[in-house]
Amino acid sequence: MENDIPTLYEWAGGSAAIERWVSAFYELTLQDDILRPFFEHMSPEHRHYVALWIGEVFGGPKEYSEIHGKMKGHARMIKAHLQYPIPEPARMRWIQLMSQAADIEKIPDDPEFRSAVMAYFEWGTRMQQVFMVNPVPDESPMPAWGWGERKPFTATKKPE
Repeated sequence: MENDIPTLYEWAGGSAAIERWVSAFYELTLQDDILRPFFEHMSPEHRHYVALWIGEVFGGPKEYSEIHGKMKGHARMIKAHLQYPIPEPARMRWIQLMSQAADIEKIPDDPEFRSAVMAYFEWGTRMQQVFMVNPVPDESPMPAWGWGERKPFTATKKPE
């Protein structure tokens, strides 16, 4: 039965595991020549909000949305990041360090789970490029990521 399948959040180990994963990622960014400039001035609270975001996207509690507004959390996050264009080498390094941090924190490494979460990170980091040319509506819902496939995004303009 489909209802017996745990969410990615549950499979990862829940809130504590995701907090450790995100913290390990941020520690890696501070040692990385490509990502350090993007992350060295982040507040400690930022890590927590990223963990809440990832947890909610992967099927956990809707804490990020509760803090930022049910239908405005996604738009708020996207708009906050649009002021920081990410060059392709940094985007790719971000994904690589998220994977490395998962290994460090012993986040499950089975291929089905890693494929699903890394697909989200790949998709999510590329969506910023889409939203640079297609404004995100304030009513944009939080992404909900699971074990399956994602339908294509139909943008009015293609990123350059």
